[in-house]
Amino acid sequence: MTPTSDRTGDRMSFLRRARSAAPLLAVAVVAFLGACAKDAPQDTLAPEGPNARLIDNLSDPVFAVAGVVFVVVLLGAVVIGMKFKARDDEHFDDMPGQIHGNNALEIGWTIVPALILVGIGVFSVFAIFELNEDPPEDAVSVQVIGHQWWWEYRYDMDGNGDYDDPEDIVTANDLVIPVGEEVALEITSRDVIHSFWVPKLNGKRDAVPNRSHPWTLEADEPGEYIGQCTEFCGLSHAEMRIKAIAVERDRFDEWVTEQQAEAETYAEDDTSEAAEGYRVFTGQLCASCHLVEGVNDDTFSDEDIPEFNRGIMGGPGTITDPALQASRHAPNLTHLMSRTTFAGAKFDLRRDTEECEEMGIDWADTEEGLEMCLDRGALEAWLRNPPAEKAMQAEEVPGRSPRRGMPNLQLTEDQIDQLIAYLVTLK
Repeated sequence: MTPTSDRTGDRMSFLRRARSAAPLLAVAVVAFLGACAKDAPQDTLAPEGPNARLIDNLSDPVFAVAGVVFVVVLLGAVVIGMKFKARDDEHFDDMPGQIHGNNALEIGWTIVPALILVGIGVFSVFAIFELNEDPPEDAVSVQVIGHQWWWEYRYDMDGNGDYDDPEDIVTANDLVIPVGEEVALEITSRDVIHSFWVPKLNGKRDAVPNRSHPWTLEADEPGEYIGQCTEFCGLSHAEMRIKAIAVERDRFDEWVTEQQAEAETYAEDDTSEAAEGYRVFTGQLCASCHLVEGVNDDTFSDEDIPEFNRGIMGGPGTITDPALQASRHAPNLTHLMSRTTFAGAKFDLRRDTEECEEMGIDWADTEEGLEMCLDRGALEAWLRNPPAEKAMQAEEVPGRSPRRGMPNLQLTEDQIDQLIAYLVTLK
């Protein structure tokens, strides 16, 4: 073979290797660019609470040590490869000089990594103990319940450890907390394993059925902190989002008082659009899963619930246990307009504008705020056909699980308008 053909063969070989490496290079570039996102809402490297800062203070030096180890090992591999590579075919099978039995080297590369791991382990153990310290006895206590695919929050307002008392608060999607205070969470699940993570405030904690895992959140400043379920939990796992909203203590106390109020009802002769929407809510299956306190607490008897749902939400037996009704498998809507999101926090109730964001949880308190900030289009699309807006489990799996998610109730456009007119009164 001529030198020219050798060079051609080498060039073709290089091109083949380059083509095979192109997908990996593309993934690396995309990952790098993604890591460079500015003002990322779920940036774990930008802590805004003492717990997240503790994790960051631990992870930064660990990453630095890991980076030094990576560089040393990589450089060592490159130097050894270049120094001892075969120079020609004649010496291809020659073995380089061996260092087996060099006690100094073998002891060194055993002790040094061990010391590094011990140092990292000691600081990690102290951090873990600090993260799991008991919160103050007077801390706000919230039970966090994972559902497919949304988060439910139950506030223990009397501090007795029971989250189902009349004065306790049940809400969803938006977790409202007082700023500068440690909030005690009890995290569990009602179906499969989920994982609760608000990266700017703390690390992850699994939500496991029939178990309760303690965790805490604390925010340095008022604001909204975005999180995510991080344990694959079904079709809408990626759309099971979290929003923690930190407010000043006096505003939090006002919010508690507002949340403990019941919704108003409407007289039979009231012909307003909101009253018609109230009748749509109580008569179109909405009230069979969603609770509005003061409206449908005792709407269905134990005997009526299965029959009421039969043939409408998936056939006989789809919802047969009365204990699963009234906000057991669907968010409590009593104060829907005090939230900023709906449908597992996938959609915004409040428009994404600077003026509306500045209103915080008070965005719907006035008619002007509602008119300016309500994302009516998103709410209409959801009521028109929920399964088209968010992935659902459309079919029952016999012996394993019922259908998941909100069904298409085939509402007319007039019913949607009436229902929205009623929902905006739930403040």
